[in-house]
Amino acid sequence: MSVPARCAALLAVGAIALAATGCGDTVIDSAKAEGAIKSNLEKSLHEKITAVECPSDQKVEAGKTFTCTVNFSHAKQETATLKILNKDADVSLVGLKPNK
Repeated sequence: MSVPARCAALLAVGAIALAATGCGDTVIDSAKAEGAIKSNLEKSLHEKITAVECPSDQKVEAGKTFTCTVNFSHAKQETATLKILNKDADVSLVGLKPNK
């Protein structure tokens, strides 16, 4: 994939639904995050993604980053880095790199 195409893939994912945990912490809804990442990357990269796996216990803390694993249909796996933009769980995809 060319560098401009990869840069185009680094789009804002948008608001990801929040989920409250029993301890009162607010966490990212991992299922919704996975769906949003899959949809955005398929549209921007024009590649089929078979799965996205994000942590299920990611606390919403503005400025923090977290990673998700992205599996492409041709057996390629990459790591997506997302940054939490605010307390409303708006996130931005800030990095996508191949796993070694």
